Amino acid sequence: MNDLEYMRLALELAERGAGWTAPNPMVGAVIVKDGRVIGQGWHETYGGFHAERNALRSCTEPPQGGTMYVTLEPCCHHGKQPPCVDAVLEAGIRRVVTGSDDPNPLVAGKGIRTLREHGVCITEHVLREECDRLNQVFFHYIQTREPFVVMKYAMTLDGKIAAYTGASKWITGEEARRHVMTQRHRYSGIMAGVGTVLADDPLLTCRIEGGKNPIRIICDSRLRTPLTAQVVKTAKETPTILATCNADKERHAVYQQAGCTVLAVPEKSGCVDLKELMKELGRYGIDSILLEGGGTLNWAALESGIVQKIQAYIAPKLFGGREAKTPVEGRGFHSPDAAVFLKDSVITRLGEDFLVESEVRQDVYRAH
Repeated sequence: MNDLEYMRLALELAERGAGWTAPNPMVGAVIVKDGRVIGQGWHETYGGFHAERNALRSCTEPPQGGTMYVTLEPCCHHGKQPPCVDAVLEAGIRRVVTGSDDPNPLVAGKGIRTLREHGVCITEHVLREECDRLNQVFFHYIQTREPFVVMKYAMTLDGKIAAYTGASKWITGEEARRHVMTQRHRYSGIMAGVGTVLADDPLLTCRIEGGKNPIRIICDSRLRTPLTAQVVKTAKETPTILATCNADKERHAVYQQAGCTVLAVPEKSGCVDLKELMKELGRYGIDSILLEGGGTLNWAALESGIVQKIQAYIAPKLFGGREAKTPVEGRGFHSPDAAVFLKDSVITRLGEDFLVESEVRQDVYRAH
């Protein structure tokens, strides 16, 4: 095996931490000595040992003189755990191969510099693109302190998210719906509008064995969520935040008694100011959000500039109907040049359905 193959193994290990490490990054580490893998580990859960220490703890023989492959630059500061560079140096690792640079201001090259100063041979940026992609959420959150927002929707091939009657279950098949559940596990929060709550009364939980429920965030400008809604009735088991412009403290108290957190947010154009909401949610430590709203909330999110990624599940069906709802409604952009432009699209087949994932071109987005 060579550097690329060992780093691919480290990436596979890092992925095992998906859903459990936030707001920390996902990291994998592999230790090689004399052409043999003698240790491997990943960052398993927030607050637990980092990947480097887990790999060192798993070694089947002394790691002195070996090479460590790690998907992210080793940390050099005290947080929930002591600096990983100290563990690497104490273990006598001779060479360290990294994938991504750590943009955390507490690290940002200092980990690599410390290792070099102590005589460790460094090779940087092996499979950097793949390693960077793994931690899009962490990189965005550590630099902006706002959540990474993924707009997700399921639609027919003619662009409908429901029939003209409003019926929407089910657009996609079981495999696509299972994939959605893995995304609910992966991201810290899930956001919907009060319109979705009133129409569908969703639970917004992760329904896969061993999965983690996201924090539920309901955008409810006037605080119209029924107390009988599932998100309210289960708020003591699954955290629920109601983001509202309603300042009535007595009304807040009713929801708070049910276990909800009521977050008062400034108003913009008669609705919750989504940019301000992102700042507040970032302060709560929510590093990522799966946006499962309807066309109205999706348009507001795009218009406010909070979306980083799109996940479109497309079913080979045609609903038709001039009045049938579409994924993005609202006023819309005034011309093709003013559109939200996407890039780096990846298409995955899920049973009979297709998932199209695209990054939002932030250079064009911010210029609007």
